[in-house]
Amino acid sequence: MKKFLVLYRAPTSSFEQMRNATPEQQKAGMDAWMAWGKKAQSSIADMGGPLGKSMHVTNTGSSASTNDLGGFSVMHAETKEALAESLKGHPHFLTPEGSIDVVEIMAIPGM
Repeated sequence: MKKFLVLYRAPTSSFEQMRNATPEQQKAGMDAWMAWGKKAQSSIADMGGPLGKSMHVTNTGSSASTNDLGGFSVMHAETKEALAESLKGHPHFLTPEGSIDVVEIMAIPGM
């Protein structure tokens, strides 16, 4: 079984919209995520969580930066295509313009 980093992406406006949701809307969103987590439990290595603001770091210093990453999970699957298929209907797609990237976590040779 391979391991994959699952990245939840959406425009900043979508994340702002979620932050401004009513308590009832927030609960409905969390209920959808928990239902998904229960359904996908056997393939979840780490449920992950939301991501905060980012920092761009180079060898000459660092500065605040922006990106469209809202959260992550770590999951197991035979292939990235199989994992992508299992993500159909994921609650992240309730986020306007939401998308999910699936990236294989490669083994380090010799470790």
